[in-house]
Amino acid sequence: MELQFARDNGEVDRIIDLLMEKAEGIHHPGSIREMIITVLKAGQESDYLADQKLLGVTMKEMRYTNKVFAPYRHKKKVTIFGSARTERDDPMYAKCVRFSRLLAEKGFMIITGGGGGIMEAGNEGAGAENSFAVNIRLPFEQAPNYVMLDNPRLITYKYFFTRKVAFVKETNAIALFPGGFGTLDEAMEVFTLIQTGKTSPKPLVLLDDEDGYWKRWFGFVIECLLGKGFISGEDFSLFTITRDEHEAVQVIEDFYRNYHSLRFINSHLVIRLNKELTGENIARLEEEFPEIRLPGTRISACCALPEETDEPDLIKLPRISFRFNHRHYGLLIAFIGRINTF
Repeated sequence: MELQFARDNGEVDRIIDLLMEKAEGIHHPGSIREMIITVLKAGQESDYLADQKLLGVTMKEMRYTNKVFAPYRHKKKVTIFGSARTERDDPMYAKCVRFSRLLAEKGFMIITGGGGGIMEAGNEGAGAENSFAVNIRLPFEQAPNYVMLDNPRLITYKYFFTRKVAFVKETNAIALFPGGFGTLDEAMEVFTLIQTGKTSPKPLVLLDDEDGYWKRWFGFVIECLLGKGFISGEDFSLFTITRDEHEAVQVIEDFYRNYHSLRFINSHLVIRLNKELTGENIARLEEEFPEIRLPGTRISACCALPEETDEPDLIKLPRISFRFNHRHYGLLIAFIGRINTF
């Protein structure tokens, strides 16, 4: 039979309902039912075992990711990217240790790839109790570092793409140290996700070395990307370059000074705040950022919307809401920065 996501599957739907009842403790059964239908449809549609293995491993890895991170949802986290080949006597190793230690002292947890080099430095500075490691199976370079070995917050992935989801999905900020192809791959993906709105806005800090690794990269961006019209000026709001780990920590802290989080509901962008904005504050935002909202629309203070009841811990936060112009995610970062000055 051809299975449908609508409840048009007769006995199959009844069996799925019974299965969930027998399993007990199923949250959001409508969503779980869709996943079961998806798996059954995949079984019908593909006889290629490798495709089915990919789907199965992906679901297993994401399920385990959710399980490991779930108890720490209330804690802010910073993902650190950088070279696995950075030696322990390299000044950038020491800088990363200091950086992650400062973050841990301020209540942040650290996420790294769990390997050596900058990853080890990030876990070392934060300490095992404040660290996650999302490792990858490779024939070289990527055995778990000494800090995260046997740690319950160590996850090892088969696929890079599920690992990348964990890096970005679970973090509140991202720090990039100098590195090779892997670091640049992670950097460009994060830039793209924030620029296109495929992940929530978050501070992106590039910690430079004395040779100006990121400064030279910045020159390329200005000359070849901005110069050829491949990006716009507002995209420079997406990141901060600094050699100072204290400044990097301050950038991350400042991003959440008043801004808390956001959510798209129907055609509106709802921004949750740590403290309420005045009418004068909102008028100033409308005056300074007219492009960020659709023509003819306004920014309004509001309470939690009915659709937000699935996040009960955020219900009491004050909010503003407006119809966002989805062409301007770089400008949205600047908008959040302005909110944080009130």
